[in-house]
Amino acid sequence: MAAPFGHGQLKFLKALTEALFHGAEMAISADQVVANVAELFGKVGGTKLEEMRVSLAATEFVLGPMFSEVGVATRVARIEDRLRDSQIDLFQDMGRLRGIIYACYYGHWLPGGEDQNVGNPVHRQIGFALPKFRARGPGEMPITRVEGREIDPAHILDADSLDDRYDVIVVGSGAGGAVAACNIAAQGYKVLIVEAGPFYPSPAITHHELDMIARLYKHGAVQTTTNRDFVVFQGRCVGGSSTINNGICLRVNEEGRTHPDALDVLAKWASIGAPVDRAAFDASYDAVQAKLGIARIEPRSGRHNGPHLMNGWHAYAATSADPKDARAVADWFDKNFGPSGTPNACAYCGYCNSGCAYGRRMGVAQTYLPEACRDHGARILPGTKADRILWQTAYDGRREAEAVRLVLPDGSRRIVGARVGVVVAAGTIASSKLLDRSDIDGTGYQVSLNVASPVVALMPEGVGGNAWDEDQMSSYVDCGDFLLESHFQPPMSMASLMPGWFADHAARMKNYGRVHSAGVLVPADRRGQIDDGKLKFRLDTQDDLPLLRRAMATLTKVHFAAGAIECYPALAKGQKVTPDMDIDGFFAAAIREQDDVTLSSSHPHGGNAMHENPQHGVVDPACRVHGTTNVLVTDASVFPSCIRVNAQWTTMAMAHYATGRGDPFR
Repeated sequence: MAAPFGHGQLKFLKALTEALFHGAEMAISADQVVANVAELFGKVGGTKLEEMRVSLAATEFVLGPMFSEVGVATRVARIEDRLRDSQIDLFQDMGRLRGIIYACYYGHWLPGGEDQNVGNPVHRQIGFALPKFRARGPGEMPITRVEGREIDPAHILDADSLDDRYDVIVVGSGAGGAVAACNIAAQGYKVLIVEAGPFYPSPAITHHELDMIARLYKHGAVQTTTNRDFVVFQGRCVGGSSTINNGICLRVNEEGRTHPDALDVLAKWASIGAPVDRAAFDASYDAVQAKLGIARIEPRSGRHNGPHLMNGWHAYAATSADPKDARAVADWFDKNFGPSGTPNACAYCGYCNSGCAYGRRMGVAQTYLPEACRDHGARILPGTKADRILWQTAYDGRREAEAVRLVLPDGSRRIVGARVGVVVAAGTIASSKLLDRSDIDGTGYQVSLNVASPVVALMPEGVGGNAWDEDQMSSYVDCGDFLLESHFQPPMSMASLMPGWFADHAARMKNYGRVHSAGVLVPADRRGQIDDGKLKFRLDTQDDLPLLRRAMATLTKVHFAAGAIECYPALAKGQKVTPDMDIDGFFAAAIREQDDVTLSSSHPHGGNAMHENPQHGVVDPACRVHGTTNVLVTDASVFPSCIRVNAQWTTMAMAHYATGRGDPFR
């Protein structure tokens, strides 16, 4: 593999690393951090590597002449002036390079596995223990592997074993594609599932975060919007995002689980021309629940941050004058991690977002995909991009898909015929790009995000146990307009979201075991579009930004109600908040534009919206592309408006709704 960066860029990265750790003790050298950065982007490669090279050159220019030659204190002063405290959008975007540097320090991994990393110096510095070395007593779940759930490698194809024609080609193996593929294969069709990412079964997954992030995420988990204000997390592997998510399963507007004043999502869809049969959709939710064993998680799995959020909410709501707060729902998540109460339930190692190494997550790669292949003859082709759908004209004048042009792992192209039809389920961005390349008009518009941003809280000494010894996400509060969700991350991921600069960031990470964390989930409805293959997204200053400020202020107050000493919202400047401050006033001043806060989303949806009228949507209410006879879209890109909750279960239900109630091609 060629070196991803030149000598000058490596020198600049080292100088930047030394500055970002100024005043802090480093457990590994700056050279090792730079090596980790190079390894990460060497694995990611492609356009993201090119973007990183450009970003490094631009950042070096902005930080002034001879940055690598001046003293560290001078470098720090330049960073403070031009990156940390700047109000210039471009400079703020460059300032997010700090998260990559910190991730590549705290994500350091010694060669080998957990045994070889028992003495990992960075883990030792922050008091973290890998799952294998955690003490589990009576009543605890042992951290062991569950066997027998994985896809048989014999069902994974390569170019030599690929046939020239299949009945149905399904593009994408994630939540929408896997459900559709299984249902269609069960109809007796010969199904090919095309996946752009690699096949990575549970036994191949490790706790080497940097390695897993590079291999299992699109663009190594540093995919951003065009303005670089949002990081968009999407899986790129067999199983898609269901392989690297937290398993959260929420229905839209479920009684008792949703705030009673929350927007009725399906009613809104109907009002804008996209009616869905509510009873049939609920039945699709039920079918997915039965397949995945979706159930309420066990409180022991989220014993630190889970009760912290719920107890803090109850204490906060008891003093709130807003009647909506009294009607909020605070509860444990439902998940496909189990089922609960069985020997195969979640072992709460905390590494959900880098893949379950124990085969315990009932993702689509452990349920729908093995069943589709084992019982119904479907086959999976990984590492392959669907470049274009090829058309012929049907008897009634509509377009009919006859083949898909594929780009194989070696870069060669091959046309594979589709005798019956094509299903597109590659996710909001990739599905929009594929349909656009296939001459489908109107794709990629009105994309919605559930916008996430964390607030970290420092707890008093001796409160509870190690906050990292649990499931990553375990409880939530539905406040009506937004959600609060507990979370905690392994070292690399936590470091990248931990606000702060220089010695402040290091000090906060040294308190790793006694910080609690949660995030806001704010719906941003139809604000984005796919522009030249990338997501362009901007929050509305009149509606979205005030809601984001209110949500983050509320979560900060909840942390304090739970006993926090100080809070660290994910602000670009890294400020801290204390209980004696005017919290609402602080956020009003601190968040003037979206650049001022770290924002992300794991739930992009829309772009190929469902609508009865082809002038206003890409697919009809049966998820068939308007003007075609045999092309379906069965992922979250068909959602006509923001669903406001985590998208996994609803995406699977939509795929089942489109394909699980009979033959969708008849």
